[in-house]
Amino acid sequence: MKKFFEEFKAFAVKGNMVDMAIGVIIGGAFSTLVAAFMTNIVNPMIGLIPGVDSLDDALKIVIRKAQVVDGVEVPEVAIKFGAFLSAILTFVILAFVIFLIVKAINGARTKAEAKKKAEEEAAAAAAAAAAAAEPAPEPEPSKEEILLAEIRDLLKQK
Repeated sequence: MKKFFEEFKAFAVKGNMVDMAIGVIIGGAFSTLVAAFMTNIVNPMIGLIPGVDSLDDALKIVIRKAQVVDGVEVPEVAIKFGAFLSAILTFVILAFVIFLIVKAINGARTKAEAKKKAEEEAAAAAAAAAAAAEPAPEPEPSKEEILLAEIRDLLKQK
């Protein structure tokens, strides 16, 4: 059970999960904004058409008209294509704006990654130039070379 919670914690804390949660919250808030746009701006514009109150009521097939039966009002039964078109339009607006947001975020990430890569390449080039500028220290002579030098020196003395 402990391992299960550790795995869940690792999953929930990953960056993708947090990004998704933020996206859902922003999407919900923006959905409310688009619904208000449709209700308060688009539908009144459609209401300028004579005989139409809103897109929701503009296109519909009435199956049964509203009527009063035994003193009880029975509401109208209709298939509302206008309401469906309104929902599609809301979805398209919402999807387009989220597309623009994601595109902007991806563009910023790409620029940040390119900048980071350029900085890493510049640091690597600077390190390579610094290494090339400094002469390599001469390696210490091996034991054989030291022994041969001593023999040479002894032969010179004789």
